[in-house]
Amino acid sequence: MKDIQSTFDNRGIGIDKVGVKNIRYPITVLDRANGMQHTIASINMYVDLPKQFKGTHMSRFIEIINEHRGNINIRDYPRILEKMQKRFNARSAHLEIEFPYFIEKKAPVTHARSLMEYNCRFTGVINGNGTDFILMVSVPVHTLCPCSKEISSRGAHNQRSFVTVRLRFSGLVWIEEIVEIVESSASAQLFSLLKRPDEKHITEHAYNNPMFVEDVVREVAKKLKKNKKIINFSVEAENLESIHNHNVYAYVESR
Repeated sequence: MKDIQSTFDNRGIGIDKVGVKNIRYPITVLDRANGMQHTIASINMYVDLPKQFKGTHMSRFIEIINEHRGNINIRDYPRILEKMQKRFNARSAHLEIEFPYFIEKKAPVTHARSLMEYNCRFTGVINGNGTDFILMVSVPVHTLCPCSKEISSRGAHNQRSFVTVRLRFSGLVWIEEIVEIVESSASAQLFSLLKRPDEKHITEHAYNNPMFVEDVVREVAKKLKKNKKIINFSVEAENLESIHNHNVYAYVESR
């Protein structure tokens, strides 16, 4: 059968990224407590396309994913990227895997157990400069406004916030490590299950630990700098404001 994708294109324009998006697929992720965790990922795969070719053979992306069934994890990332580059005869290959990661947490007073969900992403690229890999972890937390506390005679406004860390590293960095750093840098942690004694504890803990969005990113950055396995990083925080019709935001990256 005629291979249309490999026919000549006369427009002379190469494509930086072409591929498939939002492949839903089971993967395994290293779990500090249990060794391995099974989850469902959304996968994006791209390669570059030289200017002389009309198209890319999209089915090959799915073939590669299926060849790594049961072994799609952080340790297999370089091998998958190399296979993409070789199979497509490409200069560059990109692989993005986004997934929910679950950690069991105990409520602070009653010790009621529940699972907290954290959004994570692996982003990898291979090209003429080598292989690059970035881990992203997004952590929901609780923040209480220092200004509101200072000027109010009763209470202070507080909100749920999302802190996103992106980092390059050498060796092994656990997702749990990043979660712990972020949660310890906010006014309080979030939990899926809380009883009344837990709610009292968290409310009072947050009130005694007010944090601006600027405080949060600085605290996270300070702690990340102490981890010798982390090469570089960025931290962003967004507060879903409770008394404003806008969110507030802060960003810092390692220098």
